[in-house]
Amino acid sequence: MKEIKISNQVWSADNLNVEIFQNGELIPQAKTSEDWKKANEEGKPVWCYYNNDSSNSNIYGKLYNWYAVNDPRGLAPIGWRIPNSKEWNEAIDYLGGKDIAGGKMKIKEGEIWSEVIAASTNSSGFSGYPNGYRDEYGNFNLFGNNGFWWSATDYPENEMAFCLKVSANFTGAYYGTIKKRYGLAIRCLKS
Repeated sequence: MKEIKISNQVWSADNLNVEIFQNGELIPQAKTSEDWKKANEEGKPVWCYYNNDSSNSNIYGKLYNWYAVNDPRGLAPIGWRIPNSKEWNEAIDYLGGKDIAGGKMKIKEGEIWSEVIAASTNSSGFSGYPNGYRDEYGNFNLFGNNGFWWSATDYPENEMAFCLKVSANFTGAYYGTIKKRYGLAIRCLKS
């Protein structure tokens, strides 16, 4: 995995793109909306390509539901982990805080973003792409406009988990919650 350093943290420079857990077991692929919905209804791990198009994984990696993130078999490759809330916030703080960190995390290539990129410098080397998300019903949304990445921290009271979002037309890096049945990209931290 390619690496970048933000503060004292070593991050993967690309979105996760694996199809197996650490123990070698396959992670099921959702090839249809029905596959996606069924896995989520059963609380099972699943991944997909954005728009079910395998060519999207070359740049954007795969989208995973939170059940894959939280699976005890380990989604991140050996030697890596999925960052928790504290670790995401440490990176955001180091990059100047939530109001400006997003600009330092977004890839600069304008043709990849569908809107004007607000203050995108990618000075962190994070190279965040607008990978969008997949919702609980299997619909794909916001590709080209927003990038979303899972946190390993959940919010069990209401079936939500934390994630990071950057947007084309804002400089911020927004940390909030999203439904566990959604499909988001993943960045890893070196253990």
